[in-house]
Amino acid sequence: MAEPIQVNNEKCTGCGLCGKSCPFAVITVVDKKAKIGDGCTLCSACVQVCPAEAITIERKAVKIELGAYKDVWVIAEVAEGCTKGVSFELLGKATELATETKQHVCAVLIGHNVKGYVDVLAENGAEKVYIADNPNLEKYTTDAYSNVISGMMSRFKPNIVLFPATKQGRDLAPRIAATLDLGLTADCTALAIKDGMLLQTRPAFGGNIMADILCPYSRPQMATVRPNVMPKPEPRKGHKAEVIEVPVKIDPKSIRTHIRETIKTCTMGGKKIEESEVVVSGGRGACEENGFELLQQLADQFGAVVGASRVAIDMGKKPKSVQVGQSGITISPKLYIVCAVSGAIQHTVGMSSSKFTIAINSDPNATIFAYSQVGVVGDMFQIVPKLVDELKKRKGK
Repeated sequence: MAEPIQVNNEKCTGCGLCGKSCPFAVITVVDKKAKIGDGCTLCSACVQVCPAEAITIERKAVKIELGAYKDVWVIAEVAEGCTKGVSFELLGKATELATETKQHVCAVLIGHNVKGYVDVLAENGAEKVYIADNPNLEKYTTDAYSNVISGMMSRFKPNIVLFPATKQGRDLAPRIAATLDLGLTADCTALAIKDGMLLQTRPAFGGNIMADILCPYSRPQMATVRPNVMPKPEPRKGHKAEVIEVPVKIDPKSIRTHIRETIKTCTMGGKKIEESEVVVSGGRGACEENGFELLQQLADQFGAVVGASRVAIDMGKKPKSVQVGQSGITISPKLYIVCAVSGAIQHTVGMSSSKFTIAINSDPNATIFAYSQVGVVGDMFQIVPKLVDELKKRKGK
């Protein structure tokens, strides 16, 4: 039976780029020809860099042994010295899924000097933590991260792999799915187990319906999950996890992109909208006159962040980084004040997890009122200034 990975000796020039690109160091050059060792994980790194196109991988659609795939993996994200909150949300959901399937919850840490994050992941549900540590993984790049994680998935065979639907996760997960010829459900808002399989729920057709998706024939089952749609678990202080270190070798020349500069869109010390406990948002109606200036005055009374609907973003009133909705950010604040937003599902998908919502809209039949605990029918240009004045009075200003 032919091996899934093949080297065409007639094309191979023995340049050695494949060996340098292999994260798991299983490719050598013998007699000026590439040789693939037994530890190959079929991560495709060598295929991508071979200038002679001498290496090919054939991934046949064959029936696999589903029982060979175990555990629920969470691809953890860390940045600026802390673990992103969405990683904890996914660990909480992974714990439910693993309990249902009688498997283990595993976190995957990719980066450089990341062992310090193990304990916090363990306290939030991880029973095992896989670590791939290398200086060339300190900053995220699609090439390096996808090759390493693809190889780890081929080697350890997880049953379910969950990625945060962040900028990084939305870039990484499709690349891995394409590499390993797997299915992927993007931007899930709910997960459950049905007949032993992962039931993945996401908005479809512009958010007009919710689709339930199953993956019965291939493994692992992969999904990206929107931040702020699932509760964080209660930390288990002192809980420890088994640490599995995965040695990797990264040649900088195999990474085709290099980060020259990182530009942040939020002001120094400012809150990110997805992390703010209070959010004030405006829609089309707030784009008139000084609408967003009024909303900023209201937000200042709460120490809040001003968000916007998609139409307001498209009209250039606010940056994309504060868009609330299906194609923007999902938020889960304690208080959400939404002004002049009609309530299209494109927006409500991104705010429906808010603990308490106050809607201000001049249309008494606006859909947004169905998602609000308090609804005020009226013109925001009359109501918001009065609300700001009242808040200032109560603060004694």
